[in-house]
Amino acid sequence: MALTDEAIDKIKAMIVAGELAPGSRLPKEEILAGQLGLSRNSLREAVRALTAMRILITRQGDGTYVSSLEPHLLLESLSFAADVSHGHTALQLLQVRRLLEPQATGLAAALLKPEDLRELRNILKRSRTVATVEEFVAHDIAFHLRIVEAVGNPVLSMLLQVLSTRTQRVRIVRGSQTRDALNNAHEDHEQILSALQSRDAARRRCGDRPHHGRGAVAFHESDR
Repeated sequence: MALTDEAIDKIKAMIVAGELAPGSRLPKEEILAGQLGLSRNSLREAVRALTAMRILITRQGDGTYVSSLEPHLLLESLSFAADVSHGHTALQLLQVRRLLEPQATGLAAALLKPEDLRELRNILKRSRTVATVEEFVAHDIAFHLRIVEAVGNPVLSMLLQVLSTRTQRVRIVRGSQTRDALNNAHEDHEQILSALQSRDAARRRCGDRPHHGRGAVAFHESDR
């Protein structure tokens, strides 16, 4: 095991054991390095890595602290991986989203308020007037996020955002038959909203309807 990996594991072990609680300040570098039996260089590298993971936060002139460790905060670091994923890896991320989102939408069906449904209708209206793929994707994200937020679980909301980012969706739409993909997306969004308006949770949990054409299938690997 590399020294930096060993240092990361030792700091994580302290957090898991409760020796370093969320929001607590880490001991001074020389003291912590001595406690863990590490070189100060290895400790610095570990702190940098854990800061990138949002496990630690560094406050200029004040030291290094354990973050709040809220799950949705820790998930933010995964968004970069989703942005840069391609091929089989990207498909795996999108398949996980397709498993989670219908269930989340089913839960939301009983929780959305009339004003939420009106806002969803407005988002769909705006999505039909866009001039670019980027604009459509922005409305698509807003539509799905508004639905999932009704569940009231920020971890679920963040996870679904991470699994299919704006960059990834734009890339997939542009790689498909764009016009067919957008038309199918509009139709599918209308069906989702119709099911939500009728409080038909079971219908939304059943999964995706079949799509026609390679463009639609390619797009909805990101959209669903």
